[in-house]
Amino acid sequence: MKKIFSSFFSSMANRVFVILLAGIVVATVTTTWLASNERRNTLREIRYQHVAERVEQFVLALDEISPEARRNVLQAAGSFGFEAAVVDSIGDTVRPSASPMADILKARLGADRQIVVQRESDCTPRPPRKNLPPPPPPGKPRMETCRVIYVSLQDKALLRLRLHIPGEPPTWRGRGGDMGSFSGTPYILLFLVLIAMLAYVVARMTARPIKQLASAAVELGRDIDHPPLAEKGPTEIRLAAKAFNAMQARIRRQIQHRTHMLAAITHDLQTPLTRLRLRLEKVSDHELQQKLIDDLAVMQGMVREGLDLARSMDSSEAMQRLDIDSLLDSVCADASDAGQQVTLTGSTRAFIVAQPNALRRCLTNLLDNAFKYGQRADVSIALDDLLPNRVLICIRDYGPGIPEDQLEAVFDPFYRLETSRSRDTGGTGLGLTIARNIAENHGALLNLRNYRDGGLEVLLSLPLKQAGGKVRNKQDKPDKPAQN
Repeated sequence: MKKIFSSFFSSMANRVFVILLAGIVVATVTTTWLASNERRNTLREIRYQHVAERVEQFVLALDEISPEARRNVLQAAGSFGFEAAVVDSIGDTVRPSASPMADILKARLGADRQIVVQRESDCTPRPPRKNLPPPPPPGKPRMETCRVIYVSLQDKALLRLRLHIPGEPPTWRGRGGDMGSFSGTPYILLFLVLIAMLAYVVARMTARPIKQLASAAVELGRDIDHPPLAEKGPTEIRLAAKAFNAMQARIRRQIQHRTHMLAAITHDLQTPLTRLRLRLEKVSDHELQQKLIDDLAVMQGMVREGLDLARSMDSSEAMQRLDIDSLLDSVCADASDAGQQVTLTGSTRAFIVAQPNALRRCLTNLLDNAFKYGQRADVSIALDDLLPNRVLICIRDYGPGIPEDQLEAVFDPFYRLETSRSRDTGGTGLGLTIARNIAENHGALLNLRNYRDGGLEVLLSLPLKQAGGKVRNKQDKPDKPAQN
């Protein structure tokens, strides 16, 4: 469960969705609660005004009649919804307290009257009257309260009124008035669903530009000439897209300048080196002549590798759909025709999109590296087990291998190991650099590791483009016959 939540919240769109939904739900609950409180306060004020009006009419009616005639009116008070009686005093048990009802009555009857309002803790239900709904059944909450009001008349007589006042309505009340049934639940659920849909759309709209920017950054790493981002949308998105496009243009110019400079230097060096080679033929000391020719050959090899390095950083070659099995078979066949010991096993029946000449150069460099330092190479190709939709090419040699702490350093330009991988073996320190540059231009992964039984193993993982858009099962792969 923890992994599921972690995976869900790893997406920015999901985080924005949850935050928006939670914020809207909290705001809705808060405003509903405030509106409910305001409604209760308004209804309470209306009830108090209604009760005060009835009390006012009754008190004013008693003020206008004689004390002898009041007895009949007091007996008829039940029809007005309250009990009434004239008492001698309030009594010691009644303590005056602040009450909204008392303030309303004083405003209506005058501040010179003695008015005390007390709430009864034990409110005995009054008998039902005609044309009124029956009282609530047992077990239901009591929906009315009792108030005892003492009001002095104009002749200083003290009137005691006992009223039944409807109680507070519940916060969530159904159409039938019951606390337990809230008939608005379907509407609340519909409201939450609509809000969730709105939050989801807003979250996706918010995260889409960031996903496009991330996708453009990935494509920039694969192809520096990838089309620029569209500078549209809100101001912030346009500014970010404009800054990204400017950065891409600067990187492209810098790479082009570096590539052109390296290509120009290495190309221009070929002419004086050729003249030097011709002049060395006139040297009479044959031993010195041979040493100079060997040094010159090394320099020419470095110039050629420099040109190849410049070309490896240039992604102008058109991408094509290639049969990776056929390409690898052709490279191994060329090496075998040149007298190298190489075996090829495996088949994928897969197609990739690549630059044919550049990828051939990458594979050739890897094979040459295996031949120089391991005498022979075992090559295999298969669908990658660890990464989906990728082809894995393994090239194993039988040389001394590479120290573990230098497996990454050998990809640096002009880096050479101090053991057998030296200039004496013909290495210039650029072969693996060129191979990795080409691999990165194709979105491939190139890694080295020492084989458990000795030697070095090169792992080249290429992104797969399968005919028909599907990856074939491994059971459909016939083994390629060995190439010697």
